[in-house]
Amino acid sequence: MAAALTSTRFCCSRPPLPPLPGRGRRSVARCALPGGEKRNSFSWKECAISVALSVGLITGGPTLGSSAYASPLEPVIPDVSVLISGPPIKDPGALLRYALPIDNKAIREVQKPLEDITDSLKVAGVRALDSVERNVRQASRALSNGRGLILSGLAESKRANGEELLDKLAVGLDELQRIVEDKNRDAVAPKQKELLQYVGTVEEDMVDGFPYEIPEEYSNMPILKGRATVDMKVKIKDNPNIEDCVFRIVLDGYNAPVTAGNFVDLVERKFYDGMEIQRADGFVVQTGDPEGPAEGFIDPSTGKIRTIPLEIMLHLNMLCLTITWGHDFQELGRYKAQTKLPFNAFGTMAMAREEFDDNSASSQVFWLLKESELTPSNANILDGRYAVFGYVTENEDYLADVKVGDVIESIQVVSGLDNLVNPSYKIVG
Repeated sequence: MAAALTSTRFCCSRPPLPPLPGRGRRSVARCALPGGEKRNSFSWKECAISVALSVGLITGGPTLGSSAYASPLEPVIPDVSVLISGPPIKDPGALLRYALPIDNKAIREVQKPLEDITDSLKVAGVRALDSVERNVRQASRALSNGRGLILSGLAESKRANGEELLDKLAVGLDELQRIVEDKNRDAVAPKQKELLQYVGTVEEDMVDGFPYEIPEEYSNMPILKGRATVDMKVKIKDNPNIEDCVFRIVLDGYNAPVTAGNFVDLVERKFYDGMEIQRADGFVVQTGDPEGPAEGFIDPSTGKIRTIPLEIMLHLNMLCLTITWGHDFQELGRYKAQTKLPFNAFGTMAMAREEFDDNSASSQVFWLLKESELTPSNANILDGRYAVFGYVTENEDYLADVKVGDVIESIQVVSGLDNLVNPSYKIVG
């Protein structure tokens, strides 16, 4: 069977799932049953305990010592305050913007009202444009008042590009204002998307180098020091309206460098090309289990399955970020910790692993299909237990049409490959 969120044993909010077709155990969500039988579902008792832990009903618990790595990072107060207040952020672009290792309040004050346009447009008819106009004016004012602070936050090598983008952003805001005045509601969302792309790129230009050291134990693994974008082309067999669908995925090496690096390395090896989807149950879409008895990628240089540690970036408090390797949040006693990459968005991408082995992930990956209101950030059995390392940012809705047996025709890196260090695919054998 195929690996699930953990490695084929998962699904608390649903009835037990039947075993997946195939050979033996995998990295999906699976739970142990009497007599050694396994299935793709947590027991309801375990589910209840997990949910209780996740929502913080159980607040005690021991903290592990040196067995778990933790690397302190610089404070990023605006990001935390936004992510933990109000309704959950579901947009993958917004989640990626807030996940950047920056601390520039001025650019966040431009970003927030532009993102709020999405909610403004939920109002019926042209009345929504009144709220949109307020959003646009707030963003324009923030850009005008904060331009100097935004420029001061840019990495020196990227300052010229950042200035050009801010100019485009100012012009775009004026254009959006005219769109609103002309009551052209249909043109608002495309222009909003364009402006948020400018904002996101400016924020990326604020990152100067990689923000922390990778532990020596993992430093020789493929590591993504930054971000990369990949296109995954899937041949969907049973939907006459969709044949070939390309999913664009942004991989976040700032918050999961080993996990994202492992995946990019496998992509460059063409590991996933021609592989079938192995699980699609309305809760997750999963793949990555190769043909043969092995449940992961066999490194030709060692002849053994290459595994990676569980890797999760978390907020210890409002002032401090830490990345952990090797243990989930429950084991660390951090039941209320905020994950930097939460399971909020439809199409959240994460590693599957064995349920009782945090460091067993290899090549099996899954995409989550859910509404975050049902299982919001840090109040579910996923955040802090599985390593998120990216989000589907284009065509994510079509993940719901993917079925078992559909074929991944190719995955290609379209940007960010230069951020990969220690690539094993370049080593012969």
